[in-house]
Amino acid sequence: MKLHELKNVKGAIHRKKRVGCGEGGGHGKTSGRGGKGQSARSGSSIRPGFEGGQMPLYRKLPHRGFNQAAFRVEPIIVNVGDLSRLDASVSEVNVTVLANAGLVRHDEKYLKVLGDGEITRAFKVTAAKFSESAKAKIEKAGGQAIVA
Repeated sequence: MKLHELKNVKGAIHRKKRVGCGEGGGHGKTSGRGGKGQSARSGSSIRPGFEGGQMPLYRKLPHRGFNQAAFRVEPIIVNVGDLSRLDASVSEVNVTVLANAGLVRHDEKYLKVLGDGEITRAFKVTAAKFSESAKAKIEKAGGQAIVA
């Protein structure tokens, strides 16, 4: 079998639905939008949970408790092996240096260094958190792991 001999499976290709092109096209008159009403109009979109103006269920039910998930700050993870990709001139590593090197985004603040990979040069790394293995590898290479 060659690339030019490949064919689609039967039923994989559908005709484009041409709405409003007469009754013979199968989608005439209301063009697949049902009868009259809000959903039949152009640009209509009803948000999820909307009940036509009636007090929606999610507002009727009581809300109890507190969830920290909305306020949680996820750390940006950089492995020790990624630090070896930095220029030879770099000796101090922080979020700004990593952002300029393209390893993290510029708006990131909370950095965590993990111990995956190997490091050969001595770096003075400033981050919010370090894993035990990352701290050990940085210090073994002659660098410093500073918690900011």
